[in-house]
Amino acid sequence: MTLFPLLVILSTAALAQDQTGVLGQIKVREIGPAVVGGRIDDFAVAGSNPDTIYVATASGGIWKTADGAITWKPIFEHNGAMSIGTIAVAPSNPAIVWAGTGEANNRQSSSWGDGVYKSIDGGETWTRMGLGDSHHIGRIAIDPHNPQIVYVAALGHLWGANQERGLYKTVDGGKTWNRVLFVNEDTGVVDVKIDPRNPDTIFAAAYERRRTPFGFNGGGPASALYKSSDGGATWKKLTKGLPYASGSGDTGRIGVTIYPRDPAIVYAIVQHADGGIFRSEDHGETWTKMSSANPNPPYFSNLFIDPNNDLRIWIAALQGSGELAGVAYSQDGGKTFAPTWGTKVHADFHAMWIDPANSNHMLIGVDGGIYMTRDRGINWDHLNDIAIGQAYQVGYDMARPYHVCSGYQDNGSWWGPSAVRNVNGILNSDWVEVLVGDGFHCQPDLADSNLVYIESQDGSLLRINFATHERATIVPQPKPGEPPYRFEWNAPIEISTHDAKTIYFGAQYLFKSTDRGDTWTTISPDLTTGADRNNMPILGKLPKDKILSRNYGVTWYPCITRIAESPVDGNVVWVGTQDGNLQVTRDGGKSWTNVADRVPGVPKGTYVSGIEASRAGAGAAYVTFDGHRGDDFKLHVFFTSDFGKTWQSVSGNLPAAAGTARVIREDPRNQNLLFAGTEFGAYVSFDRGKAWELLGSNFPQVRVDDIKIHPREHDLIIATHGRSLWILDDITPLEQMSRAARQEMTLFDLRPATSWRLIETSSGQEGQRPFAGANPPPGAVINYTLPKATNDKVTVTILDSQGNVVRELAGTGFEGLNRVTWDLHYPPTGPSTAEQKWAIAGGFFYRGADGPMVEPGVYTVKLSQGANQATKTVTVSEDPDIHMSAEDRAARHTAIMRAYDLYKSGIDGATRLRALRNTVAATTKTWKSDTAIPEQARKDLEAFSRKADDLAPLLSGNPNPAASAGAYTPPTLPEQLAHVLFSLENYSAAPRARDTEQLTALEGLQQDALRRLKQLIDVDLAALNKTLSASGVPYVTLPAQTR
Repeated sequence: MTLFPLLVILSTAALAQDQTGVLGQIKVREIGPAVVGGRIDDFAVAGSNPDTIYVATASGGIWKTADGAITWKPIFEHNGAMSIGTIAVAPSNPAIVWAGTGEANNRQSSSWGDGVYKSIDGGETWTRMGLGDSHHIGRIAIDPHNPQIVYVAALGHLWGANQERGLYKTVDGGKTWNRVLFVNEDTGVVDVKIDPRNPDTIFAAAYERRRTPFGFNGGGPASALYKSSDGGATWKKLTKGLPYASGSGDTGRIGVTIYPRDPAIVYAIVQHADGGIFRSEDHGETWTKMSSANPNPPYFSNLFIDPNNDLRIWIAALQGSGELAGVAYSQDGGKTFAPTWGTKVHADFHAMWIDPANSNHMLIGVDGGIYMTRDRGINWDHLNDIAIGQAYQVGYDMARPYHVCSGYQDNGSWWGPSAVRNVNGILNSDWVEVLVGDGFHCQPDLADSNLVYIESQDGSLLRINFATHERATIVPQPKPGEPPYRFEWNAPIEISTHDAKTIYFGAQYLFKSTDRGDTWTTISPDLTTGADRNNMPILGKLPKDKILSRNYGVTWYPCITRIAESPVDGNVVWVGTQDGNLQVTRDGGKSWTNVADRVPGVPKGTYVSGIEASRAGAGAAYVTFDGHRGDDFKLHVFFTSDFGKTWQSVSGNLPAAAGTARVIREDPRNQNLLFAGTEFGAYVSFDRGKAWELLGSNFPQVRVDDIKIHPREHDLIIATHGRSLWILDDITPLEQMSRAARQEMTLFDLRPATSWRLIETSSGQEGQRPFAGANPPPGAVINYTLPKATNDKVTVTILDSQGNVVRELAGTGFEGLNRVTWDLHYPPTGPSTAEQKWAIAGGFFYRGADGPMVEPGVYTVKLSQGANQATKTVTVSEDPDIHMSAEDRAARHTAIMRAYDLYKSGIDGATRLRALRNTVAATTKTWKSDTAIPEQARKDLEAFSRKADDLAPLLSGNPNPAASAGAYTPPTLPEQLAHVLFSLENYSAAPRARDTEQLTALEGLQQDALRRLKQLIDVDLAALNKTLSASGVPYVTLPAQTR
């Protein structure tokens, strides 16, 4: 037994705060998709309240709902590693929540964690409680009566041996830890369960496993199920009836569960040559094999028992062919199973919660997200309203708005918009699945928007034509008699920047096609080491030694991992491999040089995770190496300018807590501007990697697998493995950032803006559950820096080509980069009323009380702060779907501005009349109890009030709404003008005769009404006050702002 005090460790959250830099206030927008989920590892429910649910995702952090899965919020975005292996709520105090980071599912894509975290306020805040080197937490069990007692099943490193693994216990809420069960440095604990009636009885599943770059060994002699009857002080290895009792064969992953109504009943699912499902009815002392069912043990090996029926258990399902098929249940304690195939539930099943008060109510967590049932699995509801997709790569096209395409872990490839006209945002229905399976590279042809190259696992490459809906299989094939090509699980594809018809594809060889994949030429020898993994031991064993789950997830080795063609010289191509080779050709593939051994400080054989051929020169490139597959968690980011002869590190001040580097991208307009995606976040450098800072204040510390920069929009597109896709709109200010821009007020160039015709496509009655990805801010994005924060007024003024002020906006005063959006409208006439806001959904009152949209053209933007001023111009272009002649456009604009000016004057008149009537009403109320007021004064005030009331229906509304409730009330003149304005703005053509005629008629009526109002205030009110003065009564005084 070993005691580990809680150390004060600088977490990734603390490091994040130190590196926000100039981008501290800039937001990155989340666009989804949520229509596909990501892998779910665990559920926890707060006490007896089934509406409060915590979800542990494999790489998207922790999510919480307090309303039974109607709405969700992420509660673990900036705290630590976002791979969550398990989550637990204290049975005796639902405010106490524990999370173990680093999932236990053993995938080649599995991320790792940085210890255990605790919340004492239902997940609002978190404290790191240690065990940072455990890397993967399989389960946390909390004493049912004492929340200070907690057990942590620490699985340990996946890719190497380490000491911080086993079963840990705390009796003081995590201040100190005892390692109460330790087998060896290759064996951790994957599961732990506490007897709910006797918390001194504990079951722990030890698990020996190792993953390497070339394969997987899923078991060993040290894996076993253990039991303690004294709170972990002593342990007994359980053997009677379990398959490893004879000592023959290795044992892999084990899952264990206890029946809460009778804890003598215990189930175990055991990976072994003679494994399967086992049941004990004597607290685990002896076991009976129920069946051999145990699909895909290293990835699942979980079973769940109905809390109200000890014979009903759930596991991952198998079809008759042996393929995975969702979930299956047994009614006879595991002897036989009925699959739920056909219920449209994703196949890969990892987590489950069964409501102890109602066994029909269940949640399951799969690779596709969360499903809920209320009829015990007959029908399922896919809760696809949180964006937790595990994206690998992302591509874009050149449409307006452009589309993005991305592949997802076990969820296919999806095509969707970067922005939509719908003001509600990007919905699940906007996304289209274009390929099933494990989705990876998805690259549109920038010269032909109908063509997209899409790749699924192990080199399954297709070219899809969206116009014809045809799919061409374009995978290179070996000649008869040749050995098969070795494609990595995520085989790379590269489209040439010099010729859109030229593409590259990598196996162990590099293939090149000049006809979009119809034919291929092999332009290299085997660029890997060609190592034979059959001679490479894992945990001391070779494949011939009957390794459990042999090479699980690694179909081929070694393979090419990355390809990059130089944007300067198409004959220069870089290639990286799984086994650490870094090859470059300068003659289009005729000859190759392996420069890997020239990169300093990188262990031999380290996986090449990213290559970015630089625009700085034909021989310039950036390379990232990801060493975690060799249990090396250092950052390796390098640059060369001489074809790899020499290298310099550009990892700068990237913190160790960023994790390993996965991708690097150079800005196409500024060679000093770099972006890096790491295991735990995204970073930006303005000086070629000397210094780095976090990207955006709201961007989660999630794994970033790919980054692209849209060449026209200058948007940064980020593919996260756990939180779907994000976009940082308009990185122009980052491209133009300089030392001077950080030290003085600087206004950056403005990206051209488009006058999109936005629409409202929902009824407003769909409830709160549907997911909506964020649209970009509508209009012109204005970016500027301030050298320090200020409370002084910052103003952004928009002027037209004649120098007339179009709009004045209040700017922000943050230190560093500030961002303000002009919506391309003239000033609003006033705040939108509740009725106007509501009516948007019905198509009325176009954009509430906003001003009209400006005409296309060039506008001046002036930034002012104190004595400092700066100006730039912005070009506003028409919606690309709108086509009008110059004459029609001019006539429409004249009519719109006429209606707008009339509407404004009508609103001003209505405001003045309303203030006048309110003042008169207040005076009348005051006089009621004042006997000193002369009777004639009262009569004069009543007469004046009637005149104001007579005018009210024309300008400000019904003077006595209570008396006429339910009756038709004619619209006021401003309301009628609003309808005309709506009609003109929402139809892109010259004004129709009906609009012009109505506008002319309303203009005359309103002019008359405003003349009467002026008479009422300037003449009648003055006369009234003169009479009141003669009677010694105080004046009726209007508020100053209404005069």
